[in-house]
Amino acid sequence: MARSCEHPSGCHTGEVPTLASATVGARLWLLIEYTGAWPSRLENFELPEEISELVRRALERGIRPQLIRRPGKRTRQQEQGIRVLLGHAAGDRPWLAGGVVAGPDDLDLDAFVTGVVPESCILEDEPVFLVCTHAKRNVCCARIGLPLARSLAESLPDRVWETSHVGGDRYAANLVCLPHGIFYGSMSQAAALAAANAYRSGEIILDRYRGRAGIPEPLQAVEHFARAHTGERSVGAVAVESSRSDGDVTEAIVRCGDVRFQVVVEPSAFTAPCGTACAETITTYRLVSLDRLTPVRYATPALA
Repeated sequence: MARSCEHPSGCHTGEVPTLASATVGARLWLLIEYTGAWPSRLENFELPEEISELVRRALERGIRPQLIRRPGKRTRQQEQGIRVLLGHAAGDRPWLAGGVVAGPDDLDLDAFVTGVVPESCILEDEPVFLVCTHAKRNVCCARIGLPLARSLAESLPDRVWETSHVGGDRYAANLVCLPHGIFYGSMSQAAALAAANAYRSGEIILDRYRGRAGIPEPLQAVEHFARAHTGERSVGAVAVESSRSDGDVTEAIVRCGDVRFQVVVEPSAFTAPCGTACAETITTYRLVSLDRLTPVRYATPALA
């Protein structure tokens, strides 16, 4: 563990479990290119007026704002407009759109909330990958995230962005795949490239997979265990159809392709391997049971 790192040992190497830790409140994303200094918290609005106004309008509508910039050498902010990307991660058919807007009034966020692409943007046919490098929020994000972002950008030029805080600093380096909002944590450069290439093929790798944003953590755990049991990798092939909670225990019916499972999970404490000096306990999830459901077959009585 680096001297400047306050996280428990193993958090940045994959030894600490990452499952079911994706940001819960993020199904709609507004990415705003800004190459100036990033404040520690966007919601404090310590940014140029037009950028702050975009952030404000996004927060008012339940949209998650992120500042982004290209990996590598810093360049001056372009003056002819603001580059934005919109990630609509809700539903079965997520989409990504981008454009350059003159200012906040040129971006119809109300249309975006309803699932409509604003007139100032056009749909994009390739995913984007965000690597958190927000040093003012947590130094580990920059220390580990910066070299990872630059390395990933060499393999996937124009699809990789550095980004502000995404949640889960202890799991730096963090990688987010949009438009689905797929989170990975504790990423090495090799693991990040493997995850990005898998996502471009419509698949998920469970190694260091944090979950899908916008879904309650217990249901992220349900999906994880269903995928681990079946080996299903397709992004859209696993879906929680119903769920209920009784105290800390969550029971869900999950569809994997054409098969359904009843999956039960509960919170579990993972004690970080820091030795006696470290008392931090990380909450994760434990699989209680996983049972395949027998399809119900309806018989039609024979006509007399």
